[in-house]
Amino acid sequence: MAKVSIVTASYNYENYIKETIESVLAQTFQDWEMIIVDDGSTDNSVNVIKEYCKRDSRIKLYNHENGMNRGLSATLQLGILKATSDWIAFLESDDTISPDYLERKLDIIEKYPSIHFIFNDVKMFGDKRIIKKYNKHFLKSHFMLSTVKFPAQIPHLLKDINVIPTFSVVMLYKNILNDVNWESPIPKSLDHFLWSQLASKYNFYYLNKKLTSWRMNKNSYINRDKVSGFTILLFKLRLRQYLNNNFLVYDDFKDILQITEKSIKKYEKYKILYKVFYIISIFELFIVIILFRILFL
Repeated sequence: MAKVSIVTASYNYENYIKETIESVLAQTFQDWEMIIVDDGSTDNSVNVIKEYCKRDSRIKLYNHENGMNRGLSATLQLGILKATSDWIAFLESDDTISPDYLERKLDIIEKYPSIHFIFNDVKMFGDKRIIKKYNKHFLKSHFMLSTVKFPAQIPHLLKDINVIPTFSVVMLYKNILNDVNWESPIPKSLDHFLWSQLASKYNFYYLNKKLTSWRMNKNSYINRDKVSGFTILLFKLRLRQYLNNNFLVYDDFKDILQITEKSIKKYEKYKILYKVFYIISIFELFIVIILFRILFL
């Protein structure tokens, strides 16, 4: 049995998956298996992966039944199910990890046996406009992380933003995923949703090293899935409510999810009216400002 299972969800990244796999092959620590689950790709990525499977038996390819596209949540769950190791490292199919990624994290596990979850800093590359958009997020995230002495439980760090920016920085003990709810109200926020459920129960460790290269790609899952700002705000408010309760009552969180889903559906149904009212309010404010200038200036 390999000591670490690297789980990769793959979907139409034939141009990038080679780099991802090569970064795993280049690891200084070699006792790993790479579980790649294809999520119904329509490009040549499956054939690329199959060639690597022939070259190295540690690389294994799986598909959903009938080659269906099931989404990120189902794809990761299948990968975890197929993994044979106690430790799972996630790696997205357009990202890469440094040669010492596994070695450094395993050193931390040996040093702190109570740790269940390790994440690291990232180096962003790719689309410069997207990188610029994330810079403010990382400034806040790095400051927040600097205030914590690790190992630690970190529910307070996940209330406002996700300080764990991508699946590709995460390595965790597989068993802690046994009881998590994978049905995120917002699919693109699946990672934030998962980590928030674990943050009050297990010890986390932040490794302040850029061990992951995170590709900023406008066609990536997180950028393709367009969600309204209102929906995201509702999700964050409900998640904060859950975190404030310290995960003591799971049934309460189920109620929070249902309320969130109802609110999202209601907003989607009436969002045109909301936008009309918003435009009218802006117009009214504009008229008030003009009248004020005419009467008093």
